[in-house]
Amino acid sequence: MDAYTALKIAHVLSSTLLLGTGLGIAFFMWRADRGGDPRVIAAVAANVVLADTVFTLPAVVVQPATGFAMVAIAGLDLGAAWLRWAIALYLLAGACWLPVVWLQWRMWRLARAAVERAEPLPDAYHRAMRWWFALGWPAFGAVVVTFWLMVAKPG
Repeated sequence: MDAYTALKIAHVLSSTLLLGTGLGIAFFMWRADRGGDPRVIAAVAANVVLADTVFTLPAVVVQPATGFAMVAIAGLDLGAAWLRWAIALYLLAGACWLPVVWLQWRMWRLARAAVERAEPLPDAYHRAMRWWFALGWPAFGAVVVTFWLMVAKPG
């Protein structure tokens, strides 16, 4: 297997991991929140934080490393419109993801504290969840459009 093919496999797998983990995290966190049980939310949020650390973070690092390496090997023009858009959308997704990671940690701590005190979830939790939900949409959209750009490479 040549270097380009190995990089492409790593790039496709890490992009799939990025999208799949993101969707899974969003689904389970949203479902836990809808249930409203601080015990469930605390448990799910702990796993969300773990999944982001174990799966999403490495994929976030692998994506640009393999992408730029493939561009170099293939001799592609970094000024190509599809590639510029893909990079911009990746940065947009990252700009949404970074605060989402902080919000997930915050929601986990707030839910855990509510469980320990046998209290309902505080308003701060609900505010964090609204921000988390709102930031997820542009990040998800950016990743989906980036997938299309990577496959279609429009002129």
